[in-house]
Parts: sequence; C-alpha cells; structure tokens
Amino acid sequence: MQRPTEHEALTDVHTVLQLCAAGRLRCSEKTARPSAATVTTVAGALHNGDFYPDEAIAAFAWPLLVQAGGFARIEGGRLQLTPKGQKALAGAPEDAIRQIWNRWPLHAPIDEFSRVDQIKGQRGTNVLTAAKPRRQAVAATLAARPPGEWITVDELFTTIRKEGPPLTIARSERALWRLYIEDPEHGSLGYSGFGDWPIVEGRYTLAVLFEYAATLGLVDVEYTAPADARDDYQHIWGADWIDALSRYDGLLAIRLNPLGAYAVGSAARYEASSRPTPERSIEVLANFDVVATAELPTADRLVLDAYATRTADRVWTLSAASLLAATDAGRSLDDLASFLADRAAHEVPATVRTLLDDVAARTRQVRDLGMRRVVECEDAALATLLANDRTLRAHCTRIGDRHLLLTTGAEAKVRAAMRKLGYALGPGSRS
Repeated sequence: MQRPTEHEALTDVHTVLQLCAAGRLRCSEKTARPSAATVTTVAGALHNGDFYPDEAIAAFAWPLLVQAGGFARIEGGRLQLTPKGQKALAGAPEDAIRQIWNRWPLHAPIDEFSRVDQIKGQRGTNVLTAAKPRRQAVAATLAARPPGEWITVDELFTTIRKEGPPLTIARSERALWRLYIEDPEHGSLGYSGFGDWPIVEGRYTLAVLFEYAATLGLVDVEYTAPADARDDYQHIWGADWIDALSRYDGLLAIRLNPLGAYAVGSAARYEASSRPTPERSIEVLANFDVVATAELPTADRLVLDAYATRTADRVWTLSAASLLAATDAGRSLDDLASFLADRAAHEVPATVRTLLDDVAARTRQVRDLGMRRVVECEDAALATLLANDRTLRAHCTRIGDRHLLLTTGAEAKVRAAMRKLGYALGPGSRS
C-alpha cells in the first residue's frame, strides 16, 4: 500500500505536544524510551493510526522525536513541555517538524539500530559506531533526493553506498563478529555473507526512514507486511525460524514530499497542495458550555480538557477558574480564542468573548519576575549605607528596614561593590 504522510504528521505533531502538555506521556528517565502505556496512548491519538495495527512505529517514535526537538523533557517520569515546546504548540506545525528533523541527528535519545532487535550483541563495548554520523549519512541522502520521485529501498541502498557519506554500523571487522542472530557463535554476522550491507546498514537505514522520516511526514511510503517481505537474511544460521529481520522489512519505496523538501532544506518554504482544515464540530453556547457535535480528534479534546471542565461526554464548561488554571499552567488564552473561532459552527457568543477578555485582563495585572536574590543586613543603618552607595543603588532595591532586593544578573557587580565597602556575602549565599 502507498501512504502519504505529510498531512497526518502536521496533525500528529500538535497532538503529541498536547499529550505532553496534559502530562499523559511517560518515558524512562534512564533510557528516555516511552512506556508501553504511552505507546498505546500515542497510537490511539494518531490521526490515521500507526503504520501497522499490531506494531508500534510512529507511536514509539513520537515521544523520542519531541525530546530530540527540545520540545519536551522528562520530569518525574513524564514528558513535560519546554518553553520551546509551548511555542511550537502555538506555531505552524511544519516549522515544528523542521526543527525536530534538524536537531534529531545530534539529540536523538536512542540509537535507532537498537530497534532492529533480531540482531543481538549490540550492547557490547566498542561494537557499534557512533550514531550521529549514521543519522547524518541517511539524512544527507534524503536531502539529495528530488521531491516527488519514488525510489525503491534497494535502489536507495545502492545510492547510499555509491554516492552518500560513509555509513557503517560495526566499528571493525572484529566488532562485526560480535553481532549475531540467535546464536553468538553459529549466527555471527562476521561469517562471509552474513553481515552484508543490506542486512546490517540497510536495516538501520530502513529504521531511520520508516520510524523517523515517515513518522515526521517527510516521506510518503509504499509498504507491505514485514513478514517475508525480504529474503536477504534467510541464509544466516538461525534465521530460518524468523519471518522478518526487522519490523521495517515491509518498507518498499519512499518519496520525498513537499513537507520533507522543506524540512531537509531543499525548499525555502513549505508549499502544500492543500492544508487540512479543522472541522467546525463544536457549538459554543452563551452559558459557557462547549458542545461537540461530532467525534472530536484527540488533540481537540485535549485542548478543551486544558481550558474547561468536562461536564458530560461531549460537553465542556468554561469558567474563570478553569481559564485561570490553564493560564497558570502556561496556556495562552489567545490560542483558545483562535481554537474556538476555527472550530465553532457559529460565531462565538459575546458572553464567552467577554469572559476570555476579563480573564486575560486579570492575568496581565500580575507578572512573574522570576527568582530574585535578597540580601539581609545586620541592622537598618547598614542597609541604608549599602542602598545609598553610588554603585550598589543601581543594582538593588530597599525592601523593609534591613533587606535589599538585587537586580537579576547583577550579583557579580554587587559583590564587587560590597567588597570595596568592606563587606562580603560569602560563599554560602551563592546560587
């Protein structure tokens, strides 16, 4: 089957960011890999589902990709949006995807070859080459592809070997002997023909293209079930009992699409043939209820859950309390206003617009100025002396009788000025 990926990826990237914002995704703090429950959650939220119903590819990749893009980090076992992730959630999805792809070679949390789990021995010391140059090699080959042209994976293998940057998995011939299928002695890939390029480097290339490039919507894919899709490994000892060497064996051909051309840098801007437009599937009522008139995408339900209280299966209620809580969690009321305007079947009622304006005005009346350093003086006379010093008064504010509030970033200057006056904060006060 052939599957265009760009439009579903444009939807999926925001859906996954919404899941992160809602605290729904868990990853191991040790390995960065998503939990089984997280993979299930992501699979159920993908716009068109995963590539296979019983094999996690996109659902496994997305939590890793948002980490690689700097959009989410693991805190307490959960993926939490970073400031960059919050900005990406409010921005154009194609820009988020481009940022992820550009950062992925340097910041990917795992070695993609580890997902070719039929090949054992990978965890040995000095067995595998560094993953960064491998990622860059595949990315460079993809960037050189003319957009819109299909190429079979075997033709792509030939292109990489002849024209692309060097791509090698095993550090040496000796290291190749330590990779094996089934049995480390009889199934070693060091035997002649056992560790050929399509079997080792080719499987790595398939993993990168299918699990990461296709998930991000950069390449349209033609694929079939992985079982018996390739027979290039069946001569290896111990391989006669497995029907596929990797979950990616079913990938047959790829095509760089307009989103991919933009992400890899061969197009200056993203020009899609058509953009998916959100369905007008909600009613916003004057009593502050938001009613879904059809089944909502996961991302839309997550947005409503973030800003409103769910009071029935398809009903959410907006209130000052729910909007203030969303704002306190880093959500933008402007984003909600745009969301409602884009998806409401009729004009948003004046009562709801007034509520949004009122809460927005309240949030502007107080501001978080961040962490500040406070200096306590022994007595009011010393506080007066310091606060009136020609140098110090530019970098501190008197609060109360004995305390000075230092300007952010001015600690070094304050310390230097205080030493000239014969005083020192001491090492215990440093952050």
